[in-house]
Amino acid sequence: MSSISSVVREQLAPHGILSAAVYLGNFLLVTGRTASGEPTGIAPDICRAIAKQLDVSLDLTGYETQDEVVDAAASGRCGIVLVGSDPARAQRVTFTPAYVELEASYLVPANSPIQDISQVDQPGVRISSFFKSAYDHWLQRNLKHATLVHADSLQASNELFLSEKLHALAGLKTGLVSFSQKVPGSRVLDGQFTGIQQAVATKKSNIEAVEFLSACVEEFIRSGLVTNLIEHYKVQGLAAAPIQQHS
Repeated sequence: MSSISSVVREQLAPHGILSAAVYLGNFLLVTGRTASGEPTGIAPDICRAIAKQLDVSLDLTGYETQDEVVDAAASGRCGIVLVGSDPARAQRVTFTPAYVELEASYLVPANSPIQDISQVDQPGVRISSFFKSAYDHWLQRNLKHATLVHADSLQASNELFLSEKLHALAGLKTGLVSFSQKVPGSRVLDGQFTGIQQAVATKKSNIEAVEFLSACVEEFIRSGLVTNLIEHYKVQGLAAAPIQQHS
């Protein structure tokens, strides 16, 4: 990577420290904590790699909600945050291209007549969904006939699906496969209704920094760092995102 301008350092790490935030609820990307409580996993390691490129130290924070993560970047409290890339969030922060993609699908109960993802969006179908998750934003924009029934956490959406006897549960495929093992006869539908892109975000005004961060993401994918992290943390259900072609 070419030399880093003083403008980029000023935007991202004005005091020689890169403040970064990750979403703790994404169990694929944040898989644990150190003895001191710092998040560990693919997303935290991407933050560490960016700090290394900047040649600065890292101050890493984990937040319980994705709104808090986005707020941290939009307000400038954090130079970078790692969170699901979504048009609604992109109104408040600027995203790089994705570094990984996660498959989002549906779980249906035993004896469900639904066999295919295309059959879910029908009148009368009720879907349990974690409100304001990246896949929920997509469903809110794209569903034409089915009804979303919202829960305020991932666990609550699983419980709501069971307690209300809903027709489908939306979620990340890895989590759905795990949950299906606790629900006899349930099935995870093949394919995906969308791919959730996980990216780096920063404050809207950090125009020069976005170019630097996008170059970092491309290098991390091209060098194999992202794939190596997925293998190191033994995470299933996601892959390094394709490198975006420059126009």
